[in-house]
Amino acid sequence: MKTKPKLHSTPGHGKSSAPGFTLIELLVVIAIIAILAAMLLPALSKAKQKAQGIQCMNNHKQLALAWRLYADDANDLITYASTGGSGGRQGSSYNFNISNPTDADNFAWSGAHMDFTGGSANRADWDPTVDMMLRPLWKYAKTTTIYKCPSDTSVCPNASGAMVPRILTMSINLFVGGFCPSKDGGYGNDGNWPQADPYRVYPKLSLIINPANTYLFLDMRQDVVNWSNFMIDMTGYNPSNPSSWTWGDMPGMYHNRAAGFSFTDGHSEIHRWQDSRTCPPYAPPNETLAMAGFNFGAAGANNQDVNWCQQRATFAK
Repeated sequence: MKTKPKLHSTPGHGKSSAPGFTLIELLVVIAIIAILAAMLLPALSKAKQKAQGIQCMNNHKQLALAWRLYADDANDLITYASTGGSGGRQGSSYNFNISNPTDADNFAWSGAHMDFTGGSANRADWDPTVDMMLRPLWKYAKTTTIYKCPSDTSVCPNASGAMVPRILTMSINLFVGGFCPSKDGGYGNDGNWPQADPYRVYPKLSLIINPANTYLFLDMRQDVVNWSNFMIDMTGYNPSNPSSWTWGDMPGMYHNRAAGFSFTDGHSEIHRWQDSRTCPPYAPPNETLAMAGFNFGAAGANNQDVNWCQQRATFAK
């Protein structure tokens, strides 16, 4: 009987190979992915900004609550907005004695004089144990994160020279507490600034007029924050003279051209700036906006954002 011979398959024969992508098809797929990524990135960026804005608002609420709890325990007295010194102000070095309970500087909400020095020369830039944890509000909110906007990217060297995040973005309205020490006449210490003299500097919680319309803490620009206080220049506010308005200190712009604020009644909000001059590009790394030659007066003249801050900072005496 004859048998049918077996057929032996050889490599590459007897099977159909799977179809592959051509170079053109691969390039088309890559292009489609790139287009989709470009469409998604703005949405992801906005989502990140929104999340950071929510966290910033929470930080403001916690810090404002700590400020209020301190006032309740201190028989209506509020913390000073700033350390003092000769004429109500001092230089870059500290002059307070944190171990002396009679030293008025110890009752300022913060004594940090922020810059980009860091290291051992200015440990308050990066080390919370030097100043932040010794201040009056710390026992009411023992967390460093509430003092900084999550969008603040500034850094400085620590004691070993490694670059680390700076720890303070928040600043306080200088008209709410003023400079230390106290000043006679029922108003806090305005630091002898002539433009501030016609306006109230509140030494007590109960003296604040319209708490819902008086801001307390705000985000400051990372290239401007220094003494942990924010004084809006009141020149030209009453009577109004828009051409004389000026920025001295400048608010932050971390949240899509907006800044976080808390108010003395405890609520917080994000306020969006209307004038592009309020949001200039950041100064080069490790420089302040003033060092970069920014013209604060030109940026403030006829700027409604200046007026918005003036209207919510204080009231005339």
